[in-house]
Amino acid sequence: MSRGFFDEYDPLKGKRLQVLSPDGSVQEHMVPPLDAGTLAKAYRTMVLARAADDRAFKLQRQGRLGAYAPTRGQEASQLGPVLALEEPDWMVPAFRELTGLLWRGVPLWRFYLYWMGNEQGSLYPENVRVTPVAVPVASQIPHAVGISYASMLREERAVTMVFFGDGATSEGDFHEALNFAGVFKTPIVFVCQNNQYAISTPRSHQTASETIAQKALAYGLPGIQVDGNDLLALYAAAKEALDRARRGEGGSLIEAFTYRLGDHTTSDDATRYRQNKELEEWERKDPLRRLRTYLEKKRIWDGSLDDQAWAEAGRATDEAVAKAESHPSPSVEEIFQFTYQDMTPWLLEQMENLKREPRPGGRR
Repeated sequence: MSRGFFDEYDPLKGKRLQVLSPDGSVQEHMVPPLDAGTLAKAYRTMVLARAADDRAFKLQRQGRLGAYAPTRGQEASQLGPVLALEEPDWMVPAFRELTGLLWRGVPLWRFYLYWMGNEQGSLYPENVRVTPVAVPVASQIPHAVGISYASMLREERAVTMVFFGDGATSEGDFHEALNFAGVFKTPIVFVCQNNQYAISTPRSHQTASETIAQKALAYGLPGIQVDGNDLLALYAAAKEALDRARRGEGGSLIEAFTYRLGDHTTSDDATRYRQNKELEEWERKDPLRRLRTYLEKKRIWDGSLDDQAWAEAGRATDEAVAKAESHPSPSVEEIFQFTYQDMTPWLLEQMENLKREPRPGGRR
């Protein structure tokens, strides 16, 4: 069966899928069927993510948040694919997918709580099919394939979508996961946010292949490179990949060709390895500006609505910070309790030993 965009934009042919240009113009015949309400909500979600991301950076600098991975500039690469998910589907994030998490129903205050060092931040509502943040690079990719394999064995309609960065493609976990998915044709969509740098390592030093998308071919999967700042193209590619998975035809790899406008984390200084000229070029491709221009041309959006969206995002962020900071601090027991369903004897022994040790201020 034809794979549509995946066939037309074969990564070996050096073609990249783009529907929405930086100036807000589109190729009308390629525009996916997203209604005005969905597009407006998507833009509002991107605005909230940008505002929440900016606040997280300030909180870290104030000592109120731990080390944090900014998402600025990657909002479309996170949200575009997630827009195509259905309710039973699973989203498996890495550590830079704030926009997608918000769309799927992860409370912003829980997101902040996690980065404040409280594992209670990983407890999402029961109906939210999103796994916790995974900081170890590529470790979540085999887990995602396992979830998709379970869905297949249960004959469920659910598809799993897993996110990771370009640096993850240098890890064995990435290759093992794609190999398993290819052999067993599990219902999964791999989304690589290629933001051009794995910390300070540029993509050119990460792999010698022309694209990351073409790596899928070695495992019997289709791959496609998409403009990672183009919400419409990412949705279209993901919808096609998800439909393919639901038909029992297996997984796909989407390479979202994007750029992180900020540092790798708040412990990084990107000015030491990136040129201002490069940053300025990508600033002009900002996904928020691009989508807003398109919505204005479609008469879905205007300046008044934009001011309202940013004001609402500011209030929502204030409320989320206040709720996260008022949440009780984690107890010593929580360090041990959540690794296994039933705590092992040696973990129980360690916990009791730690509880007997004097704590700061004379507490035990």
